[in-house]
Amino acid sequence: MSTQQHFISHRFYGLKPSSTLAINEQSKKLQSEGVEVTRLGLGQSPFPVPESVVEQLRQHAHEKDYLPVAGLEALREAIAAHLQKTRAVEFEAENIMVGPGTKELLYLLQVIYSGILLLPAPSWVSYAPQAQLAGTPTHWIPTTLSDGWRISAENLQQACLDNPGQRLIMILNYPNNPAGTSYSDEQLEKIARIARQYQVIIIADEIYWELSFSEQPGCLARHYPEGTIISTGLSKWCGAGGWRLGAFAFPKALFWLRDALAVIASETFSAVSAPIQYAAITAFNGNAEIDCYVSNSRKIMQAILQYTAEVLKAGAIDCAQAEGGFYVMADFSRYRMELQKNNICNGRQLCARLLNDTGIAALPGCDFGLDAEALVVRLAMVDFDGKEALIACENDYKDDAIDSAFMKSHMSKTWLAPKTMVEWIKSMK
Repeated sequence: MSTQQHFISHRFYGLKPSSTLAINEQSKKLQSEGVEVTRLGLGQSPFPVPESVVEQLRQHAHEKDYLPVAGLEALREAIAAHLQKTRAVEFEAENIMVGPGTKELLYLLQVIYSGILLLPAPSWVSYAPQAQLAGTPTHWIPTTLSDGWRISAENLQQACLDNPGQRLIMILNYPNNPAGTSYSDEQLEKIARIARQYQVIIIADEIYWELSFSEQPGCLARHYPEGTIISTGLSKWCGAGGWRLGAFAFPKALFWLRDALAVIASETFSAVSAPIQYAAITAFNGNAEIDCYVSNSRKIMQAILQYTAEVLKAGAIDCAQAEGGFYVMADFSRYRMELQKNNICNGRQLCARLLNDTGIAALPGCDFGLDAEALVVRLAMVDFDGKEALIACENDYKDDAIDSAFMKSHMSKTWLAPKTMVEWIKSMK
C-alpha cells in the first residue's frame, strides 16, 4: 500500500466504481473502437423527457437563486399531490424532501441513521456500498428465483430475530432492480405487520412504481404509513436520469429523520438545481401528454420484458416474469456443466464471455448481492431509441398490443439479444 493510501478512510477500502456506471463506460469505449455492443448493463430510461417538462426547463433556465434546502414549495406540493393521487396515501408539502437524485438522499439517510441495514438479495448495486461508506452494517435477506426474488414476511421476521435489540432499517425496491418483480398489496400487508412488530423503518424505493404493469400496484405506505419513507424521482418514469432530481416522502412519525436529513443536506448539496425544480412541477402535476407518455412507456416495456422471458425460458434459461421497470434476471444454472467445461464458473466470468462472444453487455448477479458462483445475469432491456418507439406506439399501435414486428422494427438490438443468448449457450459443448 502506498503512503498516500493510508490517508483514505478504511470505509472506502474494497469499493469500486458503481458497476452499472462502469459497464456503461466500458460499452461506450468498445463502441468507440468499432465493436458492436448491445448495451444491457445500465438501466437508463430509453425514453426522452416529455416535451412539456422540457419546455418548462427552457422557460426557467434563468432561475439562479438558491432554493430552500427541502425543495421548492410548489414542487413539494406537486409531489405530495402526485403520491396522494397515485398511491392513495395522504401527504402534504411538509412531508417531502427534494434532493439531487434519490441516490444522494439514500446515502445521506444512512449517514444519519444509526442501525443495521436490511437488504433483500438481490438488491440494487449501490445500496450496500453506500452502507459501507456510511459505516452501516448490512444484513442480507436471502430470496430465491422460485419466489420471484421477493422477500417474505417470514424472511423479514428471521432477519429481525437474527439482530435482537438492534435498530433496523430496510430498503425495499419495487418494481425491483435487478429482477423486475414487484409486490402485491397482500404481500406488502404481511411485510408491514412484521415491520411494525419489530419497529423496522422501511425506505420504499418506488422509483419504478409508475412503470408497474399491474393496474393496481402495491404500495407499502398504505399498510405501514407510520414507518415507511417513499422514495421517488424523475429518472425512470420521466426519462430524466441525468437531471438528478429525487424526493423522499416522510410520515409525520419520522419527521425527526426528515429534519436531520435537511440539516445534512444544508451542509452538502445545499439545494437542487433551480431550473430543474421548476420543470419538475409540471412532471409531477401531470397532463394529457405525460399520461400518454407513461402509458406507452409501460406498454413498450411490458412487451419487451414479456418477450424476453418467453425466449429465455424456451431456451432453458430461467427467469421470473417482470412486473414493471426495465429488467430481467437470467439464470443459466441449468447449463452449469457446459459453462464449466468452457472455464466459466461464476457470474462475472459469464458476463465477460457473453460480452466477448456476443457483444451483449450485462451485469452478474454478484453485483446485486448474490453469491459469486451464481450463474445469474441482469439484463436492462433498454438499448433502443425510445423516442422512435413512443411515436410508433402512439401512431401505429395505439389500440393494438405490441408484437414482434414492432419490436424487430423499433427495438431490433434489444429484441435480438435474448435469441442471441440462447443460441450462444446452446453452442456450448
